[in-house]
Amino acid sequence: MKALLAVSALTAALLQVTTAPEAQAACGDGTYHAEVTGSGSSFTARRGSSTVYTGSSLRAAMQAANDSLTANRTYKERIVVRASGSIPAGERYSMRSYTTIDVCGTINVTGTGSGDYAPVYARGVRDIEVQNLTLTGTPLYGIFMRNVTNVVIGNVNMRLSRGLGVRIDNRGDTSQWTRNVRIDYAYVQGASSHAVETYGVDGLTIGTVVARGVGESGLLLNQTINATVGTVDAENAGTGTGYAAFRTANRNGRVGSSYPVNIRVGTVKARGGGRGVFCVSESGGLQIDRIDIANTGNNAILIENCYNVNIAAQSGSVSGGGEIRLAARSEFPITRDITIQNLTVTNSAITENPCGTNTTFRNNTLVNSRQSIC
Repeated sequence: MKALLAVSALTAALLQVTTAPEAQAACGDGTYHAEVTGSGSSFTARRGSSTVYTGSSLRAAMQAANDSLTANRTYKERIVVRASGSIPAGERYSMRSYTTIDVCGTINVTGTGSGDYAPVYARGVRDIEVQNLTLTGTPLYGIFMRNVTNVVIGNVNMRLSRGLGVRIDNRGDTSQWTRNVRIDYAYVQGASSHAVETYGVDGLTIGTVVARGVGESGLLLNQTINATVGTVDAENAGTGTGYAAFRTANRNGRVGSSYPVNIRVGTVKARGGGRGVFCVSESGGLQIDRIDIANTGNNAILIENCYNVNIAAQSGSVSGGGEIRLAARSEFPITRDITIQNLTVTNSAITENPCGTNTTFRNNTLVNSRQSIC
């Protein structure tokens, strides 16, 4: 009976992690200001009783709906897309400030291209929201946003055969942070790059990222501060590479010249793939409460030139795969202020080489595993 209860509890936990949270309202419900309908090669965009587009391009219909909204507004207006169709990889629908879009069909991205094209694109705008989005095909990026402020992404489902899922950054003007970004739920399968990536974001809240068979990381945070992440759940992310289910890089978590804890992650779960957790290149200020890593092809956990990192603050397990490693490259200051704790380590190892500064290993249980620390 105890075994059956344990299996039931585990099943319930997995379902909770890998399915999107129940929506507050069905896609398309509620008030809207413009609407796109159609399928195949026939689409119509309307603003109230006015038709603003008819034609064969889903992207053009979405853009016409967008451009029909009130000019120079300082409040959000909403577009509902009740259509499925294709958008070429070298085209993009560009969001304007104070816009919400709710895509209730499926967008299939076709062909190839280069640059920062995405079926949902935003640059230099503020107060935007993507409530629902389902993508298939071959995008360069599924969602691409640059130098934006006050962003909400609700429920994203991408089943791709190339590209990067969601990229949000400040690389157009690195003197300004992208600020206040929220991603509730992102499921990304088959991307050739990362499932979700940020660079230069101040203020990030993520509920759940589910990555399945992506070419690089499940969630990658670059030079991002003040972030809270609920769950990263990755299977076969970055197989054969040094990427990880969850990776922080490029001074991620560095506030000014110090590393207060400002990157908080609830759970990292990794099965197979490259690494489980990877902190690198002068990143830190990181706490991960729960770790669940098994059978990674590279390091289960690699902490390399990182500072003030707390792994498994509450609990964790590492089984098989690569070892848990604290390391450092000579071009950066030595790894310091690292805590590895509360882990059950099975058929693996814990290694510290070279020695870090103020490293702590406590309450770890080794099962058929070795430990070599300073």
